[in-house]
Amino acid sequence: MTDTLISLISILIGIIGANITKYIFKKKSFGIIGNTIAGVFGSIFFIKSFGRLGFDPKSIVQLGSINYYLFTINSIVSFLGGVIGVILISKLKRTMGNS
Repeated sequence: MTDTLISLISILIGIIGANITKYIFKKKSFGIIGNTIAGVFGSIFFIKSFGRLGFDPKSIVQLGSINYYLFTINSIVSFLGGVIGVILISKLKRTMGNS
């Protein structure tokens, strides 16, 4: 598995997190396309920001095999990035709607 494939899997996990958020928080939903876009950007932002701690895709496959511990951390951060992306965009929409 290459680091590119791990990056795509991380983005997919962020999309899943964003779309699960629409079922938990009904008022924060932007529809399937809006939540998907929020999941992509939230996942990428969180992995780029927190991946410097050592669980970015290149570190996961650094020794030629997959480090499943780092991949699990990467997946959790990506999922949370998708969830938090939807929540932050919802807050931004509400703030801009009030002004």
